[in-house]
Amino acid sequence: MSRDPTRRPSSGRQEIIHHVPRRVKRGRPRPRLSLNATAMIDVVFLLLVYFLVATNFRMGEEVYRLDLPERGVAVEADPFQLDETPLRIRVISTGAQRGSYRLSLDEPFPTPASFDDLFHFLEQRQRAPGTGTGLFLPDHPIIIDPSPQTRWEHVMGAFNAAARARYTNITFSEGGTGS
Repeated sequence: MSRDPTRRPSSGRQEIIHHVPRRVKRGRPRPRLSLNATAMIDVVFLLLVYFLVATNFRMGEEVYRLDLPERGVAVEADPFQLDETPLRIRVISTGAQRGSYRLSLDEPFPTPASFDDLFHFLEQRQRAPGTGTGLFLPDHPIIIDPSPQTRWEHVMGAFNAAARARYTNITFSEGGTGS
């Protein structure tokens, strides 16, 4: 029979001895791993300052205002109603003099020779409220389309003719094609 070192011969009973490390026996505290918190706080503040300086705080360009209809509210639209095509008035300066300009309207309308002719054309074709005669309502869109070389006084002459005829939706074209 081999002898087991963990067994003690005593009164017929076998005892198991557990191993206890020497450090615990001596009563020394175990060294603990610690981090320097001051250096970590410095790094965190440096990163915070970096991201504050590098961040752009402008509103995003992708934000658009949307007016959506309310749910459950049905809007009845006339399916046979046509979109209003704007009346385009082209103004071209032909010289440096005050009366050196040329006006043109979209087809099938006649070409007015002067701003007074344009005023009379617009006034005669305006639909009076309550009557069914006339082509255009007072809020019908009118676009004044000057060429790039058109003098400002000629553009304002066309605008004043439309305003005198009591039209309320008068705008200028953005491109200035005026051909």
